[in-house]
Amino acid sequence: MIVGIVAISKNYAIGKDGKLPWRYRSDLRFFKETTIGNAVVMGARTWRSIGKPLPNRLNIVLSRSGDIDAPHGVIKLGSVDAVVELAAYLECDVFIIGGAKTYAEFANVIEKWMVTLIPEEIAGADTFMPRDFLDRFENNETILLEDGLVVEVFRR
Repeated sequence: MIVGIVAISKNYAIGKDGKLPWRYRSDLRFFKETTIGNAVVMGARTWRSIGKPLPNRLNIVLSRSGDIDAPHGVIKLGSVDAVVELAAYLECDVFIIGGAKTYAEFANVIEKWMVTLIPEEIAGADTFMPRDFLDRFENNETILLEDGLVVEVFRR
């Protein structure tokens, strides 16, 4: 299954200056526990901001130009179609982890969204999710995390 996983603030912000504009331990723990043992797909900018492969996951970097430095074991693919083709052979979920451009490119193939609601507005944020990104999805699960965070799960 192809799953979008994102944390968004009240004003739909997901980034500021190339980084997450908040730090909630429970959000990071949820992300790690949810994605371990699966594949994670990220755009080149997200790859550069993380700076290293996420452990215990198949790391896939989407880059049309291919001009990214990635260590052995990190898969570089040039298109959404290539990721979808690979996903058909994997025996795990494929999590789309960002950034905004990558989420937009996968919008038509994401089958499920896991959205952590960050209970604040981010002043000066420069990266946002579109307000309509969940329009064709139904909320079917709510997960309560520590720190007062809520994860809403949506399916097509």
